[in-house]
Amino acid sequence: MKSHPVAKPTSATNSQGVLPVVSVVGQILPDQAHALVRARAFAEPLLATELLDTGENILAHADAVALILKSIGGSEAMQAASYLVYACDHLNKPQEVIAKAFGDNFAALAMETTKLVRVQRQARLALLANASNNPAASQVQGAALQTENVRKMLLAFSRDLRVVMLRLASRLQTLRFFAATKLPVSGGIADEALQVFAPLANRLGIWEIKWEMEDLAFRFLEPDTYREVARLLDEKRLERELHMERMRAQLEADLLANGLHAKVSGRPKHIYSIVKKMRGKSLGFDKVYDIRAMRIVVANVPECYAALSWVHSQFSPIAEEFDDYIAKPKVNGYQSLHTVVRNVAGQPTEIQIRTQAMHDHAENGVAAHWAYKEAGAKGYAGVSASGEYDAKIAVLRQLLAWERDLSGTPAHGMLDDRIYVLTPDAAIVELPQGATAVDFAYSVHTNLGHRCRGARIDGAMVPLNTPLKNGQTVEVTVVKEGGPSRDWLNTELGYLVSHRARTKVRAWFNALAMNETVAKGREAVEKLLQREGKTALKLDDLAVQLGFANAEALFEDVGKDEFSLRQIELLLRPPEPAQVDVDAPLLRKSRAFENPSKSGLLVVGVDSLLTQMAKCCKPAPPDAICGFVTRGKGVSVHRTDCTNLREMVAKNGERLIEVDWGLTQTATSAVYPVDVAIQATDRQGLLRDISEVFTKEKMNVTGVQTQSIKGTAWMTFTVEVSDSGRLHKVLALVMELAGVRSARRK
Repeated sequence: MKSHPVAKPTSATNSQGVLPVVSVVGQILPDQAHALVRARAFAEPLLATELLDTGENILAHADAVALILKSIGGSEAMQAASYLVYACDHLNKPQEVIAKAFGDNFAALAMETTKLVRVQRQARLALLANASNNPAASQVQGAALQTENVRKMLLAFSRDLRVVMLRLASRLQTLRFFAATKLPVSGGIADEALQVFAPLANRLGIWEIKWEMEDLAFRFLEPDTYREVARLLDEKRLERELHMERMRAQLEADLLANGLHAKVSGRPKHIYSIVKKMRGKSLGFDKVYDIRAMRIVVANVPECYAALSWVHSQFSPIAEEFDDYIAKPKVNGYQSLHTVVRNVAGQPTEIQIRTQAMHDHAENGVAAHWAYKEAGAKGYAGVSASGEYDAKIAVLRQLLAWERDLSGTPAHGMLDDRIYVLTPDAAIVELPQGATAVDFAYSVHTNLGHRCRGARIDGAMVPLNTPLKNGQTVEVTVVKEGGPSRDWLNTELGYLVSHRARTKVRAWFNALAMNETVAKGREAVEKLLQREGKTALKLDDLAVQLGFANAEALFEDVGKDEFSLRQIELLLRPPEPAQVDVDAPLLRKSRAFENPSKSGLLVVGVDSLLTQMAKCCKPAPPDAICGFVTRGKGVSVHRTDCTNLREMVAKNGERLIEVDWGLTQTATSAVYPVDVAIQATDRQGLLRDISEVFTKEKMNVTGVQTQSIKGTAWMTFTVEVSDSGRLHKVLALVMELAGVRSARRK
């Protein structure tokens, strides 16, 4: 087979003279053998003398990560990627160089993982920088929020499933480094390990990583508690180990004698799990049953239950401590039988019973699926690589389930629908896929979104409608004052993707339009009050009387033409009682009425074209009336309480004459139109109910005007009456209807 030279570092530098450039002679195909050896040879010259920010040598860290991946069943390709990830920071054009040397698949994995490492590092540094300026309570809240955001960021970068495994292995090695060197742990690393990485390892079923990571992180976070539990475990360790070895040997021999070829081993107990159980169940150390623990591995499922039956026959089982995870597996696919039994001395021991395949899954979880897949169609340890053991489906399912567990909400397409970007201060911002810098600005603060005018992504100026990607640092430029552009609401231009941001922009323009509407309404109301000489009236009081919460609400409806100014006029000038007021204009008796037959003016009711009923007050017998001589239209007959009549008399008092209903008028069948004003709570069937009252009282309705404002109905009925006296009775009946507040003649 033709050999292909590996990449060799040169002494060249980039344009800034900082990073070494790696030249590649020939192309190494990704399907060639020895990918791990080649990747280490590629990275060694770049990493051998470099340190991580933790102080650990990078090449040593990559070596350890590769070994961890190997121990949990990771493929040789995944182990090789651990070197390429750390090489990225030391290459001028890492994606191009790695793609040429190892293929696009390796390049994409290395770049994605490197980006995630940088994001998490920036987030931790930002949290530490802000901690000194905040009160203790705010620090705790900020740390919790940042931990949650790191978890989301980890999920967002997990489209390439190997990124998850690389980050888990890397974080475990970092904890091991601090434990071995006894150096103080950098802020946030241990907490992230306990709150983010260990739960993720648990969800994926990688218990070897989960248990060790929990114990190491807990050791750094609560050293006193860790040492106390370790001391309690060590006090009787020799006695316990001796007892466990005797029990293990007896179990294995007795099971074999009963035809069960089983492998029996002691199970290590992890300090953090003991502490969690003690705290969660308020137990003393002596009440934690699984400090003594055994594991029985048999060939198949029937033998699991056969072994369980034999164990229960030889020891005293604690019924409430039995769990059948074979019949009902855990959500991460874990299967095993768990039981707790007591020996003759009453000492409790937890025993787990499982098959070899179940054990492999329990140790390495979905990481073992890569090993199954590489084993070929025949499978590994009797487990096929197809079906339920498909790696991608398994990991995605568990990642989404983990998201649901921790957030308490369904993860609807989370891996596909969300991205996570950084502020200049390295705070993580969650956005929908395809979001822009404008979406980003609104997610940080509404006012920042309104004033946004430009954006930088990773330091480079970009158009505002540029879609963002995971891990980018976004900075927006703003003006001191201003608002959004209407173009942002144009979906074709692509400025906004977030529903929240679009809502904020619409709200801004709605508020702008509302301000104009309110100003228009205020102007109309104030002009009316000036005409009526009521400028001293408090506007809020006026609004409340009209059924509004405040003056702004009144102005809004007036500005929208949804409330008539006539209603305000009616409130300011209520009709007076149907009787002659002491302040009514003095009437001058006309001689013409001393002898009506000789008079040029006729009494109302007499067939004559020289009289007409005033439309402003619509008199009807037996209203008190008087006449006003018009120019060319004869005598206009008004009610004596008519406000229009008062104004006319004030200007031309000499035209006022006395009129009366004719003696024969009451005997005729003549009818007169009158207006009735009704105010009521608006409801279904209101108009029908009022109309039925008039119909039953034989009053013909010739006109109806209705208006409903904020749940109040304002209604004007024009009805024909021969005697206005009967109208009071009818209005009393209307007042008895449900919801009617007032009913009066206008």
